[in-house]
Amino acid sequence: MAADPTQLQRLALLLGPDPFHFENLVNHLMSSSNDQRSAAESLFNICKQAHPESLLLRLAQLVSSSAHTEVRAMSAILLRKHLTRLASNDDSFLYPKLSESTRSAIKNILLSSLQRETTKSIIKKINDTVSELAASILPDGGWPELLPFMFQCVTAQNHNLQESALLIFARLAQFIGETLIPHLSTLHELFLNCLSNSTSAEVRIAALNAAISFIICLSNNNDREKFQDLLPLMVRTLTEALNSKQEATAQEALELLIELAGSEPRFLRKQIVEVVGSMLQIAEAESLEEGTRHLAVEFVITLAEARERAPGMMRKFPQFVHSLFMVLMKMLLDIEDDPVWHSAESEDEDAGETSNYGFGQECLDRLSISLGGNTMVPVASEIFQGFLAAPEWEKHHAALIALAQIAEGSSKVMLKNLEQYNQRVLPALAGAMDDFQNPRVQTGKRMVQEGALTALASVADSSQDQFQKYYDAVMPYLKAILVNANDKSNRMLRAKAMECISLVGMAVGRDKFRDDARQSKQSCQSSPMLNLCPDLLIRAVLLLIRSIGMGQALQMPWAGFSSIYECCHAPLLQSAQLKPDVTITSADSDVDIDDDDSIETITLGDKRIGIKTSVLEEKATACNMLCCYADELKEGFFPWIDQVATTLVPLLKFYFHEEVRKAAVSAMPELLRSAKLAIEKGQSHGRNESYLKQLSDYIIPALMEALHKELEVEICASMLDSLTECVQVSGPILDENQVRSIVDEVKQVITASTARKQERAERAKAEDFDAEEGELLKEENEQEEEIFDQVGELLGMLIKTFGASFLPFFDELSSYITPMWGKDKTAEERRIAICIFDDVVEQCQEAALKYYDTYVPFLLEACNDENPDVRQAAVYGVGVCAEFGGSVFKPLVREALSKLNVIISDPSAHLSDNAMAYDNAVSALGKICQFHRDRIDSAQVVPAWLSCLPIKSDLIEAKLVHDQLCSMVERSDRELLGLNNQYLPKVVHVFSEVICAGKDLATEQTTSRMINLLRQLQQKLPPAALASTWSSLEPQKQLALQSILSS
Repeated sequence: MAADPTQLQRLALLLGPDPFHFENLVNHLMSSSNDQRSAAESLFNICKQAHPESLLLRLAQLVSSSAHTEVRAMSAILLRKHLTRLASNDDSFLYPKLSESTRSAIKNILLSSLQRETTKSIIKKINDTVSELAASILPDGGWPELLPFMFQCVTAQNHNLQESALLIFARLAQFIGETLIPHLSTLHELFLNCLSNSTSAEVRIAALNAAISFIICLSNNNDREKFQDLLPLMVRTLTEALNSKQEATAQEALELLIELAGSEPRFLRKQIVEVVGSMLQIAEAESLEEGTRHLAVEFVITLAEARERAPGMMRKFPQFVHSLFMVLMKMLLDIEDDPVWHSAESEDEDAGETSNYGFGQECLDRLSISLGGNTMVPVASEIFQGFLAAPEWEKHHAALIALAQIAEGSSKVMLKNLEQYNQRVLPALAGAMDDFQNPRVQTGKRMVQEGALTALASVADSSQDQFQKYYDAVMPYLKAILVNANDKSNRMLRAKAMECISLVGMAVGRDKFRDDARQSKQSCQSSPMLNLCPDLLIRAVLLLIRSIGMGQALQMPWAGFSSIYECCHAPLLQSAQLKPDVTITSADSDVDIDDDDSIETITLGDKRIGIKTSVLEEKATACNMLCCYADELKEGFFPWIDQVATTLVPLLKFYFHEEVRKAAVSAMPELLRSAKLAIEKGQSHGRNESYLKQLSDYIIPALMEALHKELEVEICASMLDSLTECVQVSGPILDENQVRSIVDEVKQVITASTARKQERAERAKAEDFDAEEGELLKEENEQEEEIFDQVGELLGMLIKTFGASFLPFFDELSSYITPMWGKDKTAEERRIAICIFDDVVEQCQEAALKYYDTYVPFLLEACNDENPDVRQAAVYGVGVCAEFGGSVFKPLVREALSKLNVIISDPSAHLSDNAMAYDNAVSALGKICQFHRDRIDSAQVVPAWLSCLPIKSDLIEAKLVHDQLCSMVERSDRELLGLNNQYLPKVVHVFSEVICAGKDLATEQTTSRMINLLRQLQQKLPPAALASTWSSLEPQKQLALQSILSS
């Protein structure tokens, strides 16, 4: 846009000889007056477009020479924004437009300003500008004088100059560290000198920053090892700051060392005893600030969590685990109790919890997950004994809360030792819950009770069905709380008890829980407490519904259940729509958001992000409840689908909280299913298939986009599972472009998963790799196999939905699927690859014949795989190939018979692990008899097949095989019955077994046909043969069969 004459005149003044006008413009850019600021911005932009060189020179000169601090600061910000690629957008990046003389002048002014400036905040801004400009131009030789200048600054006596140069080196290491490798020896000496000799704490911290940045950026381990001798000096920087009572400086040092522990934990390996020992001393020093102690703990936890780079390293030092566990237990003692809280009008679940308490909880959870149960449980057991035996309520409470926190990471080992926990811990839990009737509750008792409920719920949730044997011991205590803890002060206790009852019920199953569930609901219904703590009780009621099922819940005698969701919808939706309470500041900002205990912070680049966790937890709970209601109400949920879909679909990419994403993912097929059922049952308020198509077009692309960006393996698997269900519901209404997108996403998922598995294989070669790490690695790979399993389910659903029209996509995927057949792959990968081919053969039939030459040899080889699940999938595939392969399969019949015979004749074929493969092999043999009798010695093979019947493990195949037998008898199959009906007694025996098994081994129609055939055969068989056949049956089966035949 052309400037008017007045603006041109002002422009001339700005760039004229008097610097006052330009300085005045910068002042106006900071004006609180919108009009004045807008006018200044307009003039600045015209100047930028018309005279970029003059503009940047003037800004550089103001940075160097303005007498006003705020003007120098603003000029430095504007200069960086327009001079460096990292800080600017395309329109603002002016450096390429500058002449060489202007570039040179600006670089000289920047270095000169560094030497003269004394204000710390402005020095930092100049450092940032120099660092980012150097990152762009230094690799191409665009600033040859910079490194000599910086080396000179580091050796100067001016502490500000030393600090600036070191901070610039730290930034350059992050941006272009590899470019500086030729100077590594010089840099090492400079860092060594500053860390060991400098009298300035700021210079030592800057040297620590630079050294760590270089250690992290170096890709070559030998280069990194050259800095090993700096490590004691790096730790000394921390301890000297603490000894000098400079805790702010010490915290800076700790944050830098945490970054090192997370990025390059192996660098600490040789001196880990000294380093971790120092950190634990800091963590134990109660005279230090909480923030300092927390950072020391964070360092050790970060090392424990650095499993990808240093697997098993921390488990080599159990003495540290014990010390750290004790530090965290002491933090859990930092809790207060005030009787006033229990009669307050509003409920605060976290009342009395200090920052120490919350931090201790979080760290115990993280430590348990990272180190695993074999390391944690022995330490925890020893410490818990002492805490539970102590007289102080705080120690009881701490032990119970700690038990709840470690349950997730240590659940497997805890389950192995559940009897021990039953003897030690459950009595403590029960005892803690046993004193609620006393109206004068002693200080802290209620907190212990609530802690016991939390721990018990966590143990039950981790134990699942193995908790059955302890159910009868704990449920009376839980129900007693609902009945007897009636006063207002116990409302949180009742709510937690209800939630705990629900989780225990979900663990042990509906049958065991049904009667107690009814009593619990009646207690809830009759109690005036329902309105006093609605959030927890609504969640607890929902868990109760999930544990016994909606059908049972509808029969429960509590008023108004059918309208529960209608009452809950508005508050649930409001909670699900909560915006994350996020605070973003500069990483080096003076504003300390870490002081708020309800805020978790993460640092990304130069930004610090603070997130209020309580908001996220409320949001996650609401999303989970919406998903559960959609699942339980089915077509009854239709009126709320639109509102809930527009709330949850964007949350598929809600990266602040995993539980929110998981709930949103789970809800997607439930919403589609609700819509489809409502349309089918005429409950969709006049909406038809086009509405389902519209909803599907909204949900499925969003789900795929979220899958593409998801980094968590567990959530990826859930997304694939959800996508499969969505395809099942939406079916043929998906268009070709949507199917194409799904296939492309499957390719990306397989590629990413394969890369992660290769990375884990490298981790297994690490120095500290141990058995526990092997277990954890195995769990990670099992999660990865779940990805492949879900890929198989998704492709199977697409093949079943689209049949032969899907084959062009299958052709594209073949290069991703074929490698999964390899012997170097896991059994689960091989099984999934076989199942995909089985689906292609079964659903595409004649159109799939072109794949037989490629895949059937793999299939036949897999029939004798060492893994029974692979064998089952392979022999099932042989069966469908025999059924649909026609003439293409005939040349393969002989080899197929040989493979099936190996499985069927194996002495261990009927063991539980092998039974499914055996049944599928028998089924495949039957199909060869049915479809390829011309290629076999039927007089031998058909009776051999009959001798394998009945099959009883794979109930789906059993129904098909026994129906085939029935049909063969009906048509008096010659080879089946044999010469002079010699095999007829065996047929009668099989029919008898199948009929007596009820509905398990045959359909009602097949059973009815068998009964009619048996009545006919009674007339044909000689009485002696018939009597011999009956006598081979168990007595009760004889009676049952005689009753059936005579009725």
